[in-house]
Amino acid sequence: MYFWNTIMMKTGDDMKYYSRLKTLRLEARLSQADVAKILKCSQVGYGMYELGKRKIPVEKLIQLAKLYHTSLDYIAGLTDERTPRPNLKSEEEVQVL
Repeated sequence: MYFWNTIMMKTGDDMKYYSRLKTLRLEARLSQADVAKILKCSQVGYGMYELGKRKIPVEKLIQLAKLYHTSLDYIAGLTDERTPRPNLKSEEEVQVL
């Protein structure tokens, strides 16, 4: 569900959503300051995202998904599959094959 460029999560998904941000950051061996610099926000602001005290704009979620080579669905807790799904071929491309 989207509200003015910000993803709003169901209450039950919140913890997975925020804990995944921290887990991905730690696995990438980045500090909050490192990620904040990439997202062009303050360290305090990014820390608020990880704590669930501030909703993350979609643009920043896209940046995070690219940074961590994962999908928005994984970050949002909608799947446990970390790797983004490959692009599906168009019908025209499939017919050529």
